[in-house]
Amino acid sequence: MLFQFNCCRRGGRNSGFTVAEVVITIAIMALVVQGTVVGYVLSAQRAEWSAYSMAAQSLAMQAVEQARAAKWDPQAWPASDELGTTSFAQVVVLDVPVVGTPVYATNYVRISTVSANPPLRELRADCVWKLIQRGPFTNTLITLRAPDQ
Repeated sequence: MLFQFNCCRRGGRNSGFTVAEVVITIAIMALVVQGTVVGYVLSAQRAEWSAYSMAAQSLAMQAVEQARAAKWDPQAWPASDELGTTSFAQVVVLDVPVVGTPVYATNYVRISTVSANPPLRELRADCVWKLIQRGPFTNTLITLRAPDQ
């Protein structure tokens, strides 16, 4: 006894996919794969940018901490002011793992007097850096400092 199933026949014609259905399916799959690859590339670029930005913020913080460490005590005898009001720039290497050429950033540090009574100074560090094909970007850190702090 031989069983024959006619599940694949409809109205006497062989059923299957048409060329149009196959082309549309391939197009949809190509869009899905392309979207996945583009999403991965964009997330990798954003992660790289974030690493550079964090390294630049760290350099700006180092410059401000260095200025905060200077002795400034106008009430001492003799008065001490290692901080002063000044502006200077430093070219430093960003602290990110790099294969090949290191990435440089410029730290612009400005110390200015905000008020004479009470004595108060502003410490500002602008770290300017450039990603390979984009930029320049600037990370800025501003803080105030009173004497003997």
